[in-house]
Amino acid sequence: MEHSIFNFNLKVRDYECDAQGIVNNANYQHYYEVCRHEFLEYNGLNFYELHTQGIDLVLVSIFVKYSNSLKGGDLLACTIDSIEKEGIRYFFNQKIIRLSDNKICSEARAEVVTLVKGHVSLPAILDKALSQYIK
Repeated sequence: MEHSIFNFNLKVRDYECDAQGIVNNANYQHYYEVCRHEFLEYNGLNFYELHTQGIDLVLVSIFVKYSNSLKGGDLLACTIDSIEKEGIRYFFNQKIIRLSDNKICSEARAEVVTLVKGHVSLPAILDKALSQYIK
C-alpha cells in the first residue's frame, strides 16, 4: 500500500461469500471497480456524470490472480498501484490487501478504453485528470 497511488477501504459483507465461507471470486471484480470509480471521483471525475456527457469508460479485459481468501467481516484495502497508457488503452494495476495481516489477497490488471458518443476515443478530460499518474 505504501507504493500505491490510491487506496480505498471496504468491509466484506456476508452475502459476498460462497458456500465455502470465502468471498466469491466475482466479488473481487466489484471491489476493483468500486476502487477505480472512487479514484476517478477523487480526481474530479464522476463516472455517471461522464456518461451524461457522452464519455464512457469500458472495461475491455481484466486479469485477476487470487492468492489469499477473504471472509465475511474482513476489512480490505483495494489499491491502484499504477496506471499505464498504450494508445487508447489504460491499464490499472491493482491489489486487494486484507488489513488484519496486510496479506495480498488478489492482484489485477484492468484494461479500460474510452468511448465518446459511442466511438472509441481518447478524451482530453481523462488524460488531463490522470496525467500525473500515467506511466
